[in-house]
Amino acid sequence: MIAALVVPAAPAQAHGVTVPVVISAGHVDVIEVEYEDGELELAVHDDTVDPGAHRHHSDVIFVVKPEARTTVPSDPAFSFLGSAGSPVWVLPQVQNEDLIWAGIATEELEEGVFEGDSVDLTVQQLISAPSSGRVAIYTENLFGLPTVLANSRDGLPDVVDLPVGDHLHANWAFSKAGVYLLKVKASATLAGTATVVESDSVQLRFVVLP
Repeated sequence: MIAALVVPAAPAQAHGVTVPVVISAGHVDVIEVEYEDGELELAVHDDTVDPGAHRHHSDVIFVVKPEARTTVPSDPAFSFLGSAGSPVWVLPQVQNEDLIWAGIATEELEEGVFEGDSVDLTVQQLISAPSSGRVAIYTENLFGLPTVLANSRDGLPDVVDLPVGDHLHANWAFSKAGVYLLKVKASATLAGTATVVESDSVQLRFVVLP
């Protein structure tokens, strides 16, 4: 199925229909938060091409290759991923050149614009997934202990606080092979006001290969 999706490094037109870019390895900011002309915007920053490219989420499919498959650790701290020993596909926090290295970027945001110099990333909804499929986003500290940022297993929405001018790498975990659509948006309060600005919601498309 995925072989048929492999396309050039930019969206192509086929009979008037845009064929999405398929990204399966390399560094990519799956969510880049921008603020232009008074509006928050979410985009994909694709560093798998030279020069890097900004893309709309609707133009991109993220592929989680079979090499991402592992098992849930026996440590109870990882029980949010499922039963110990059960399969899980993980795009890792630490770079593996064979897999997507998925970043979340606020580097384009300036200090002093938003209250607390932060924005909220809301993981709103797992719109579709394989039967009983779950998604979790989490980080691990130097001792290998996880901090869960978002987890569909215990219900969404979840909100991730992001400092401006930052770049976050986390683990993206999927419990089953199949297609996932994850809906997210960003919001922030303008500094010195009660005005909240919000981005449009976007859908992240992941195809997890068995």
